[in-house]
Amino acid sequence: KYQDIYPLDFETEAWQELWNAVREILEFWLRQGVRIFRVDNPHTKPFDFWEWLLADVRRTHPDVLFLAEAFTRPKTMYRLAKVGFTQSYTYFTWRTEKQELAEYLEEVTSPPVADYFRPNFFTNTPDILHETLQRGGRPMFMVRLALAALSVGNWGIYGPAMELQDATPREPGSEEYLDSEKYEIKLWDRQAPHTLAPFITRLNEIRKTEAAIRNHSPPVIETTDDPFLLAWSRHDPTTNNHLLIVVNLEPEESRTDTVELTPGHFGESSPTTLAVTDLLTGERSTKPLKDFQVTCTPTDPVIVLRLSPNPDSIAAVE
Repeated sequence: KYQDIYPLDFETEAWQELWNAVREILEFWLRQGVRIFRVDNPHTKPFDFWEWLLADVRRTHPDVLFLAEAFTRPKTMYRLAKVGFTQSYTYFTWRTEKQELAEYLEEVTSPPVADYFRPNFFTNTPDILHETLQRGGRPMFMVRLALAALSVGNWGIYGPAMELQDATPREPGSEEYLDSEKYEIKLWDRQAPHTLAPFITRLNEIRKTEAAIRNHSPPVIETTDDPFLLAWSRHDPTTNNHLLIVVNLEPEESRTDTVELTPGHFGESSPTTLAVTDLLTGERSTKPLKDFQVTCTPTDPVIVLRLSPNPDSIAAVE
């Protein structure tokens, strides 16, 4: 599949010379100012090599990031993190159902995995156009963007293709793009009216300004009855910043459900109502804590809300 990759023989008797040669190649690019390296298939090379190489680079360049492009067994991915890789590709792309998404989020954001593994959720890559994007249209692109951006600390996109919702596979059943940019020069109309660039910009603004996202707090899956509505919250105890995110995993239809919010996030005040700010539309409202209804539509398949105790409801309780 990848004819441009030449595998090096790490079992050679001249392994020390090979290791040093690879280190010299990295040093060349470091001198050019490169500080982020995506490493292709690191799990097919010796772990001892990576442990030595990454530690040696960081002795003189502690700001360098190494991203492991390793789609392999979880234990192997986690071991790569332990030997020094800063971030890792994940199986997020292939987690599409409500239960499997909830379970995967818990796996990669909870101890002990979260103590050493930094997942990077990619919505797509030049090599991967998942079937959900091929059939889901603009709403599904928005859903996958929100899932990646607001559930973990690091996320990535193959930019123009995601912004402009390029959804045509090479052939039915393929995850490769038709007329791939890997093989031709493409002229993208980045100003097209249907671009998702403003939506992506807003997601990044939320990541930058909301403490619950900045502090890498783990997502808490909130209870919903609808099998296609996935809800999770992020909370920062220092600032009491609390976000609720809801996405519709079958976004071609409108869906309404009640979210059973975790009450402990709002302290000991036990509010009966919450002050709600919609971070995508700017709308403000008040909603009851115990009957918190949300509606996702094909136009707005993603909901991002900042929640805080309503002072009036706290006073009433006291």
